[in-house]
Amino acid sequence: MIIAIACIQLRLLCNVIDGLVAVEGGKKSIAGPIFNEFPDRIADSVLLVAAGYGVGLPSLGWAAALFAALTAYVRVFGGSVGVPQRFIGPMAKQHRMALLTLACVATIVEIMLHRHPVCLAAALAIIAAGSALTCVTRTRALVQDLHRITEEKTHA
Repeated sequence: MIIAIACIQLRLLCNVIDGLVAVEGGKKSIAGPIFNEFPDRIADSVLLVAAGYGVGLPSLGWAAALFAALTAYVRVFGGSVGVPQRFIGPMAKQHRMALLTLACVATIVEIMLHRHPVCLAAALAIIAAGSALTCVTRTRALVQDLHRITEEKTHA
């Protein structure tokens, strides 16, 4: 669990450093978004699927990973059709990783107290449901943005 916590936090730190180097360091490139997004999706999937297998609920880990990837897909899709990318939702990346980290810490405590570990499974269920809700929230915002843009073009 301690290694998992370290990997989650290191993943987030690498993402921040990458962004700082690209933006503040003037190293932004045309391929930058690809190298920013793909590792994020892989890291999300590896961490969530591994957590699912770790608690004996691989389907829950896979569901959490699928919905996490879909949150990014909806956001990036919005950008591809000309609307600003929306990072809204109850379970964006930083929320998923914070919850997963807290669940890992809670699982350590559960094990030390000789209790049946349930926190990690509960966190995966919350991540899956919250990510699905985030997909709905982002899709609604995307549709509203598209309608607004269409109306602005019509009245211009």
